[in-house]
Amino acid sequence: MPNINGKAQQERTYDAIVVGSGISGGWAAKELTEKGLKVLLLERGKNIEHIKDYKGALNNPWDLKLRGRLPKELKDRHPVQSQCYAFNVDNSDFWVDDIDNPYVQDKPFNWLRGYHLGGRSLMWGRQSYRWSNMDFESNARDGHGVDWPIRYKDLAPWYDYVEAYAGISGSKEGLAQLPDGNFLPPMEMNCLETHISETTKKNWDDRRMIIGRVANLTDPAEAQKKVGRGKCQFRNRCHWGCPYGAYFSSLSATLPAAHNTGNLTVRTDAIVSEVIFDNEKQRASGVRVIDRNSRQTEDFFAKIIFLNASTIGTTYILLNSKSNRFPDGFGNDSGVVGHYLMDHHYGVGSWGTYDGFNDQYYSGRRANGIYVPRFRNLPGKEGMKTFVRGYGFQGGAGRGGWSNATNKPGFGESMKKAMHDPGEWSMWLGGWCEHLPHFDNKVTLDPSKADQWGMPILHIDCEYRENEIAMREDVMMTSSEILEAAGLKDIHPFDDLATTPPGHCIHEMGTCRMGKDPKTSALNSFNQMWAAKNVFVTDGACMSSSACQNPSLTYMALTARAADYAVKELKKRNL
Repeated sequence: MPNINGKAQQERTYDAIVVGSGISGGWAAKELTEKGLKVLLLERGKNIEHIKDYKGALNNPWDLKLRGRLPKELKDRHPVQSQCYAFNVDNSDFWVDDIDNPYVQDKPFNWLRGYHLGGRSLMWGRQSYRWSNMDFESNARDGHGVDWPIRYKDLAPWYDYVEAYAGISGSKEGLAQLPDGNFLPPMEMNCLETHISETTKKNWDDRRMIIGRVANLTDPAEAQKKVGRGKCQFRNRCHWGCPYGAYFSSLSATLPAAHNTGNLTVRTDAIVSEVIFDNEKQRASGVRVIDRNSRQTEDFFAKIIFLNASTIGTTYILLNSKSNRFPDGFGNDSGVVGHYLMDHHYGVGSWGTYDGFNDQYYSGRRANGIYVPRFRNLPGKEGMKTFVRGYGFQGGAGRGGWSNATNKPGFGESMKKAMHDPGEWSMWLGGWCEHLPHFDNKVTLDPSKADQWGMPILHIDCEYRENEIAMREDVMMTSSEILEAAGLKDIHPFDDLATTPPGHCIHEMGTCRMGKDPKTSALNSFNQMWAAKNVFVTDGACMSSSACQNPSLTYMALTARAADYAVKELKKRNL
């Protein structure tokens, strides 16, 4: 018989294991520890300490080498990551090294990642919108994708719950397609945005321009203050990490709460390679981990497992977890794991200039913009003949600064004055657009090629199709209409599809979808794997459709709901 070290296994056994420390993983850790479970949180990247390791957060523009331009050697190490607007010289260590972390793009796909404690919750755009009943019914209504096993009413109380803790600022609008939440005081629109908002409401019954709903604290409540979070300073330097804890992240909010329980163990530099299946008990028994630095493997055990390694990261683990029971990947009886990859398509819209409000300006650097909720193909309204689903607009208005003098004639006093005076007002509107679930948009593993840890190389094969292309044409038309109706001039529609391929919006979803039938889905209505009921997936992989709203708030609500269910089932000894 093998020599089994029972004590060593006992020391590596927990009530729950959470894989990933980003937005959903942080919530899973918080909820499970606060409910009394001993939790091991595994993060494949390095440790990051809140405030201490935000090295670029307090830099002045003149502190930056090359004035913030990216040197060639940085671009060479980050050919994909450096394409993101939030990638900078002094936050580059928040982003993966593409050379050390390769993947294959069968079609262009920008997989933007952050391997460190807190994950992309440090660099996210923070726009936080509820889905509506329309969004959960969309697959059933038009036949694209499987029907969601839940509706808005199932998630509404959990939206309430996570909003109260995360802290979302916004305005109540009474729109069916964009349910109101429990908001902190909204940020303000500037004069041109207010003007365009008023003219939009006047000209269209179905179009509204509102202030964005954003996870930045405008008036911290006791729940936020308790973990050391403060008020937003309107610096708009969020993707460097916020030393004030003003925006929601795992490091500033959920992980401190989990630590406060005394029930959390965190292990960084821990790459989860697979979920271990106990064939006798027909359940997962734990996970196998590769130490990122030593490359040694180790197994950890738990009663329940939450996979929150990000959409593609979680699915990678599942596909790599093969056994006699699961020859095609863990929990993949339906064959859908790895398929139906989605991302919001964007980089399309219009911008223009405005001749007016020359005596008005704005103060601060508002960490937010405007939002136009979806108005196309709403239930009960006449639908478009060229595409299904819809889109929302994000954007903002501002005045030109000293850079307006670039490449213009002049010198001396006249040039200094031209650089001192603010330029004209301008406004841009960009579409954030729904991507339909399609079986052939997928991720697969190539066992013939391995990375430096001996793991198979990932292939991503995803594209936008006819419905998305038709939608983009409408985005350019309607954005131009809105600006023109408000009196803007020199209106320029744009479509940057070539430089914003799938993945670039960083809203990747799908590949381990929820559903009503184990034959066509991997997860049930509580994000629980049909094939192994002690495994839960609550990051973007679980999504059955993409809607057009930013998805992170929905991940938070799904995670809190699933954790509540898991603990209740555990107490009933059903897991």
